[in-house]
Amino acid sequence: MYYKRKIDDYLTRWRKESNRRPIIIRGMARCGKTESVKHFAKEQYKNVVYIDLARDARYKAIVTGGSDVETVLKNISLANPLVPLEENETVIIFDEIQEYPEVVTVLKQFRLDRRFDVIAISSMAGLSYRATDSSALRSRIDYEMYPMDFQEFLWAKGYRDEHFEGILKHMTEAVPFDEMEMNVYTALFDTYQNIGGLPEVVVSYLETGEIDKPRELLREINGAYLKFIEENAPDPGKATSVYQSIPEQLSKDNKKFKFTLLDKNARAREYEPSIRWLFDAGLVIKSNGMDYPKLPLKGNIAEKKFKLYFQDPGQFGGNSDIEEWDYTENLMAETFAKQGLQLCYYKKENSTLDVDFILKTRTELIPVAINPDNRSKALATLIQETEYRDIRMGIRFGDYNISVRKGVYSLPYFCGFMMKDFIKEIDRQNVTKIG
Repeated sequence: MYYKRKIDDYLTRWRKESNRRPIIIRGMARCGKTESVKHFAKEQYKNVVYIDLARDARYKAIVTGGSDVETVLKNISLANPLVPLEENETVIIFDEIQEYPEVVTVLKQFRLDRRFDVIAISSMAGLSYRATDSSALRSRIDYEMYPMDFQEFLWAKGYRDEHFEGILKHMTEAVPFDEMEMNVYTALFDTYQNIGGLPEVVVSYLETGEIDKPRELLREINGAYLKFIEENAPDPGKATSVYQSIPEQLSKDNKKFKFTLLDKNARAREYEPSIRWLFDAGLVIKSNGMDYPKLPLKGNIAEKKFKLYFQDPGQFGGNSDIEEWDYTENLMAETFAKQGLQLCYYKKENSTLDVDFILKTRTELIPVAINPDNRSKALATLIQETEYRDIRMGIRFGDYNISVRKGVYSLPYFCGFMMKDFIKEIDRQNVTKIG
């Protein structure tokens, strides 16, 4: 059974564009890219040509002799004479293009030719297009895909858009949830927190209704991620060390990533390439510290101060003893990142003023506290003191119902997946006030 993903609507809109460009779907391994693309292609096209560059050696030489469309089509047909190459009725899918990035050059030619639609898939989110020129890069669209977020998990459980609209209405109108709503959504969020959003894990849970079997699968998958790092990272030892340190980094409530937790003599410059590789592979999320919480964000980012999080809560399940640690901050980080929200945080030097995240609307900044017992005073300071002129409200997430007091919105954790829509509503209200 196929479960709805957010990419489905995106690809459907792309299909309707009259001058559509080839598209590259990027994301961490096993987040559901291939399944979603194949499902879309089967639904939308008469013919589907699927080429797996990692597993099918026949296609390795498709650009031999030239990258023009006719040469590529000829070579595809030579590799497999049974593939249907019918003009205007066919989509060609190049999977695992990180194995053969030269294929990206071909996308420009297909864009100019326009007889065939092309979708490429990469398991390396930051795939290096070393064999391409700038015009080739402009000839395609990039789409970042993630493991299932909480909304997609709820879709899989049978919940519909009217349920999400109801949650957003509670948030924007600051109306508390009733007892049944709180109990149901909290239980669902706790389940998602335990199993994460990797599609095969979610399917295992939906089929069995149990947590234990999916968590066994998570341990297997995380073992595969460690093997992936070992086999592909330029410096496997350092990349593995960084990756496995994330739970400890978070458990110590550090204000930034501590290289000394990797090795007492570790230096940032020695590990930065490995961190960049893990980010490019889609295995980690990065949140930058701010020198000062004011707009514009770009001018106030402290590049040397950052935190790392796992891409999906399920990544905790395959590491020993992590289940015992509090990783709520990581869960909210990936919740925001999957909505396309930029992640920043602020810690004032030589002060207790500290918030977990800073989110941005069009006209203001919103400090967000995930550990509210330690951060409530910081939220009040940022809102009330005039020196922080770009901050007029704050949000704290916790195990409680909706309320608003002195500019601080208290929200249950499960509301996090609606933050992008909540911010849009704040922007709309600000525009209305200005008008």
